[in-house]
Amino acid sequence: METRRKKGASAGRELYYYDTEKEFEAAKLAVRLFLMIREELKNGSKKEVLILCIGTDRSTGDSLGPLIGYHLRRRRLKHIQVLGTLNQPIHAMNLRETLVLLKQYYPYHLIVAVDASVGIGTRAGCITLGRGAIRPGLGVSKELCPVGDLFITGIVSSCGCFDPLMLQSIRLATVMRMAECVCDSICLVEKLWETTAPV
Repeated sequence: METRRKKGASAGRELYYYDTEKEFEAAKLAVRLFLMIREELKNGSKKEVLILCIGTDRSTGDSLGPLIGYHLRRRRLKHIQVLGTLNQPIHAMNLRETLVLLKQYYPYHLIVAVDASVGIGTRAGCITLGRGAIRPGLGVSKELCPVGDLFITGIVSSCGCFDPLMLQSIRLATVMRMAECVCDSICLVEKLWETTAPV
């Protein structure tokens, strides 16, 4: 079941939680994501959607984004662009350059930023969905540029751990479960897109 954190606690923005160990979470995430994308496109100047998958394949706990990008590319989405894969990851070393390229080549794309995150210990394994930008790297004390109009994060560990080495000990099974949930959701979003009238 999705859980919503009301406005106020987290920089005043809505936030939804999805427990990937429960049934139908991918569908619930897809419906909410579709509605949020449609609302953003309707109210703004953006016309297309781009999923920006952030992370690195060199760390299990930080590989969520590249895994999602890899699987989405294999599913050959028709209406949604995808950047950031296992072969071409977007991470701390190239994020600033990537943001410049986004402004140049994707100026009319709504950016959905996807990344691993840390959070409350009891939320580990959950997916979060919200509006606004995220700041990749905060969980391991890195200062990177904010990115995204919407965001999807997968909570891989407790926020009490700020050691980058902690990400190496995250179980791959946990990351894979979250990646599959997000991939299934985004594919469902595209199907909803195809079966509804354009905004």
